[in-house]
Amino acid sequence: MVSTVPDAATTVPLISLRGIRKHFGVEGSGQAPVTVLHGIDLEIRAGEFVAVVGSSGSGKSTLMNILGCLDRASEGCYRFQGQDVAQLDADARAWLRREAFGFVFQGYHLIASESAAENVEMPSIYAGLSKERRIQRAQALLVRLGLQGRLEHRPNQLSGGQQQRVSIARALMNGGSIILADEPTGALDSHSGAEVMALLGELADAGHTIILITHDRGVAAQARRIIEIGDGRIVSDTAAHGTAGLKPGLLTMPDLAESHKGSTSSGRTWFAEVAEAARSAWRGMCMSPMRTCLTLLGIVIGVASVIVMLAIGEGARRKVVEQMGTMGTAILYMGSKAPSTGGPAGQLTEEDLAAVRELAEIRRVMPVIGDPVTVRYGKADKQIYVFAASEEMPLVHHWKLAQGRYYTGAEDRDLAPLVVLGHKAHAHFFPDTPNPLGTQLVINNSAFEVIGVMSERGADSGAQDYDDMVFIPYQSGRARVYQTQTQPDYVVVEAMASEQVHDAEKAIRQLLLARHGGREDFGIGNAAARIQAEAATRESMAVMLGLIAAVSLVVGGIGVMNVMLMTVRERTREIGIRMAVGARQRDILRQFLTEASMVTLVGGVMGLLAGLMIGATLIVLGVPAVFSVRAMLGAFACAVATGLFFGYMPAKTAARLDPVRALAGE
Repeated sequence: MVSTVPDAATTVPLISLRGIRKHFGVEGSGQAPVTVLHGIDLEIRAGEFVAVVGSSGSGKSTLMNILGCLDRASEGCYRFQGQDVAQLDADARAWLRREAFGFVFQGYHLIASESAAENVEMPSIYAGLSKERRIQRAQALLVRLGLQGRLEHRPNQLSGGQQQRVSIARALMNGGSIILADEPTGALDSHSGAEVMALLGELADAGHTIILITHDRGVAAQARRIIEIGDGRIVSDTAAHGTAGLKPGLLTMPDLAESHKGSTSSGRTWFAEVAEAARSAWRGMCMSPMRTCLTLLGIVIGVASVIVMLAIGEGARRKVVEQMGTMGTAILYMGSKAPSTGGPAGQLTEEDLAAVRELAEIRRVMPVIGDPVTVRYGKADKQIYVFAASEEMPLVHHWKLAQGRYYTGAEDRDLAPLVVLGHKAHAHFFPDTPNPLGTQLVINNSAFEVIGVMSERGADSGAQDYDDMVFIPYQSGRARVYQTQTQPDYVVVEAMASEQVHDAEKAIRQLLLARHGGREDFGIGNAAARIQAEAATRESMAVMLGLIAAVSLVVGGIGVMNVMLMTVRERTREIGIRMAVGARQRDILRQFLTEASMVTLVGGVMGLLAGLMIGATLIVLGVPAVFSVRAMLGAFACAVATGLFFGYMPAKTAARLDPVRALAGE
């Protein structure tokens, strides 16, 4: 009867190298490349405890980097459980480092800002293990390795032997089927070194494949197979003619080309990945508080200046619009004139005005008669512009009363002798009487009762000062003051909306041409066009202020980019460590993009608060400022977008680092 159980000689080797060569050198530099490995042929089976021994410069570390998928061979074939590693993309190699290998380095390569437990957890973060499970596993491993009282200690609070134990625990976090130990005792005293070798022996006994890189033959002698390498070639190999009796490996390797795809999707959400990156980013910010504060300052100034500038611009615009609203932002002026073809001036009749009122584009039509007339009160008299118009005057000019009331349409039709004073007219005739209501003014020998006082308005672009006028009903004015007047001096027409001013002007012209037999014996002045142009200018100025302020936000973003580039350079070794434990390029990219976004996020919040405080101070000081929620959200969003934009290049630089060079970086 023939056994169907494959023995060690017939199973596919865990690792198989054929003709592996490695050249170093920059193409196009004009210098010949340096060959470090010269045609390495090697097989390692699951469960072996192998020591690769050689002097410094012999190529053993380069061989380890290739075995651990940190580097790629220049020539030859590397098969992992029968699959060609050269065919794997960067993510698949990262998956292999994460799931199959565990690295133990001479320099420990622990991240200084993370605790012992957090360093151990790192491989499982990229493997997608839930937070609760990875914390439990990391703590269990550290307790198993005798570090139960050191879980929250940072690397600088641990001895060399303790740091190496943390490194071994990290290598075992995802199973550690294959432990790649590069000079694990090189930086340790003899006692700590013996403890580490004892641990590796225990792991080998438990079925882990151990590949030990060392120059110390005494350390190598503790392995069960010794491979000596010199000048990039295998000098000797103590492998027995068979490997029967080896414990089977712990790894069942699926198709590498497919298995890494979606490997973080199960049990690990996008939110969890971002949350973990944000935690690391926040800790990184806290490690360099002065630099972080200076970086934040640029973002804070940018966001605050955008908010304050836009608030001031909006306040100025609204104030101008409010002031111009009293002049009417949808107003046309209409009057009689002689036609350009010759002949007498036309007449604007009551019927004409009634027809204009019926147009769909027209809201109000207000005829006006006005001239300087002698006005007396007691012994005081003055030539005052007496403004005779309908009761719609405050509505047409968006003008409020300071005291009393305005006359009504019924009072106008009844020829009621009523008068409303302008602000300056009130001050002139009643300097010592705050409330002149009920008193009598004599206008052109007719007595008029004061029933109201208008609020202060100001002159309209060089025209007669409205505050120096008095206002009487139109019909009463014709009957009592302007008896010889046969038609209004001019007519104020208010369009339905400022956007319809030009349509209203066109409709009035067509109507009056039809009513006047085709004679253009009238004129229409578009005052709203000038007012709208001025408002548009104010809006443009507000936008310009916002753009100027945005420049400071861009400058802050450039500061973020500079700081992130410096951070990448300072944390090159950390990036290499993360790659060694299985981080993909997109994991590194996300890490540093999150850090850039975190800086701008915190700076944006602080900028919002600073902008509100500055704006509130300005309002207290009397500066017109109007805060817009949309502007604040826009400034905040721009800050975050700036962080992403300017942080992308440093993050991309970090993601593209070569793992071997990154690990060797300072």
